[in-house]
Amino acid sequence: MTDIVTLKAICEELKIDPREARERLRAAASDTKANPELAKARKPRTPWQWVKGSVAEKEARKVLSSSTAST
Repeated sequence: MTDIVTLKAICEELKIDPREARERLRAAASDTKANPELAKARKPRTPWQWVKGSVAEKEARKVLSSSTAST
């Protein structure tokens, strides 16, 4: 069975607001050249979640951690 990482868990870990995180992820997923795996993993109207250790999870963490550095 694969381990799943949710946006909620990442937000708690990075201490960021889930609403802001979703906004940043939507924007990042729309940029398919910069974040191709994140864009592929995105399914509208479903929770943000990734397989632990996947490239998409790493891209999501990169987007979210860069957002905390700028605030």
